Amino acid sequence: MSKSPWQFRPRGKQPEPTPPPPGLAARQAAALILADVAGQGVSLDESFEPDSPSARLAELDPRDRALTRSIVVTSFRRLGTIRLALARFIEKGLPRKAHSLEWTLVGAAAQILFLDTPDHAAVDLAVHSIKSDPRTAPFAALANAVLRNIARQADELRTPEDPFADTPNWLAARWRAHYGEATARAIALAHREEPTLDLTVRSEPEAWAQRLGGIVLPTKSLRLDTHAPVSELSGYDEGQWWVQDAAASLPARLLRVEPGMRVADLCAAPGGKTAQLAAAGAQVMALDRSAGRQKRLAANLSRLNLSADIRVGDTLTAELGVFDAVLLDAPCTATGTIRRHPDVAWNKFAGDVTTLSALQTRMIDRAIAMLRPGGYLVYCVCSLEPEEGEQRIAALLRRNPDIIRSPVDAQEIGGLTQCVTAEGDLRTLPSHLPNENPRHAGLDGFFAARLKRRG
Repeated sequence: MSKSPWQFRPRGKQPEPTPPPPGLAARQAAALILADVAGQGVSLDESFEPDSPSARLAELDPRDRALTRSIVVTSFRRLGTIRLALARFIEKGLPRKAHSLEWTLVGAAAQILFLDTPDHAAVDLAVHSIKSDPRTAPFAALANAVLRNIARQADELRTPEDPFADTPNWLAARWRAHYGEATARAIALAHREEPTLDLTVRSEPEAWAQRLGGIVLPTKSLRLDTHAPVSELSGYDEGQWWVQDAAASLPARLLRVEPGMRVADLCAAPGGKTAQLAAAGAQVMALDRSAGRQKRLAANLSRLNLSADIRVGDTLTAELGVFDAVLLDAPCTATGTIRRHPDVAWNKFAGDVTTLSALQTRMIDRAIAMLRPGGYLVYCVCSLEPEEGEQRIAALLRRNPDIIRSPVDAQEIGGLTQCVTAEGDLRTLPSHLPNENPRHAGLDGFFAARLKRRG
């Protein structure tokens, strides 16, 4: 019986696969997340959730995860500048069939211009990534040349003359029209700076600032310089503080709650305002549509040893009863948070302002229906757009004579007179709270109005 020829074929040892260069996986993940956020409307924060479409991050070690996030955040913070730099050396634009090439180049340019990555590492890893994909491999030589040119001219490229280079045109036009040229420029430039970590402490802010190595802001929030993981900081396990931008801490303070007051916190997650109200002794009903976010809110309150009636539901349809006070942090374009969430500038559009303004009107009316006569409503949005703030309140006061404004006093917010409008509302801007150290300056952009129901 003849034997199969395969039995006589020598079995040569298969070559060991070449391991990928260190740091390549982090760069590839960054390019994928940049594409997800810019092209599919996924938020940057969602991209780093364990159950996100980019759950492949779970395979990265903590150091590579941190690098990936740093590349993505920096890429969006300076996306306009980076695109100008790329355009200088790609005169005809990128080919249509370049697939992920653009975002690999953006991430590499972000490292060259704004991060501490050695130029040769940023270039070599980008080229390696491009070669590893058959769809982009033909453009490896182009990418190599472009990135090396950017590295040679980095000092010139990282500081464009136009202060609005990193601001989409539609937002720059809006801010010029509403705030004036000088303030609009200041807002745009503030968005280029990496913000620090702000904390709301339960007590003794000066002592905690000394212990954590930070400063106490006029609002009594702490501002830290550290890049250490939050969970490793002193006081975290004991629930002595929570992370919250200084501006975000102001709306809850405007309610001036007293122990025993029944307060509704609408659109409550992630829970910083809920914690403030509960710590002041209020009986808080915290409502949000997202069950996942409410689980995190519950976990945060547990760490802080605080309690609230946590519910999952829609403000427009939930039957909740009547309250002494209501805090409505309404869904909005979030353009006031671009300092901390630079992807917002690039995945929001002018039409979103109109859509969200209509929703905000309905939510305000619903919140008022929950308010007892004589009770207070604080309406707030983390948006810089007047349609979502000042114009919502002006329209409300015109259509509902039962509601009157309760003006904000600057002393309630740490004496920040520049943050109180002529009408008596709160308006913080990213360019507020100047400081010689740029990392100690700035606030998220918030609008808040305190209103009272007659009776």
